[in-house]
Amino acid sequence: MQPTLLAALAARDPSPALRIGERVGACVFVTVLTAIAAQVSIPLPFTPVPFTFQPMVVLVGAAVLGARLGMMSQVLYLALGIAGLPMFAASPALPQGAARLLGPTGGYLMAYPFAAFVAGRLAERGLDRRYLTCFLAMLCGLAVVFTGGLFWLMLVARPAGGFAGAVRIGFTPFIVADLVKLQVAAAVMPSLWWLMGDRGRR
Repeated sequence: MQPTLLAALAARDPSPALRIGERVGACVFVTVLTAIAAQVSIPLPFTPVPFTFQPMVVLVGAAVLGARLGMMSQVLYLALGIAGLPMFAASPALPQGAARLLGPTGGYLMAYPFAAFVAGRLAERGLDRRYLTCFLAMLCGLAVVFTGGLFWLMLVARPAGGFAGAVRIGFTPFIVADLVKLQVAAAVMPSLWWLMGDRGRR
């Protein structure tokens, strides 16, 4: 196991209290960024799932934080959303709050903690140090998001064609754009490591 970017930064601080504060602050910061990314949403007329930048924030945040803190940041995001804070993307049909998780996008949202854990765990193995391996690590996390989203969409929205219908409205319209976003996101972590003067252990 190798240190995440956050762990490497925190290790430079001699105070244990400050290191804990940095971890808590970074976790909350990723939670807030996830909520902000949700507000940049584009509704599409042919699907109940809007286009957002949340998956990119979830995966980059997890790579920085690591598996446990990355997962905690998304659990906190969901908890605040369930409590009624405006954490989720705007919806003309469903209000903010717990009901949003029961809607057609609930599966994507509930998959975020697990996607963050997967991406964070792969980052802990050093896959975030190079562009290609970072892309593959985040692709694994994105696969978790889509898996949860599609199965939930099939159960809740009951599209014609079953799972194939869910793929048609919950995967096909987004996969190209998400892969482009992933290419950008995968460049972030190696760049940050390079700026720190640590190109990573090969």
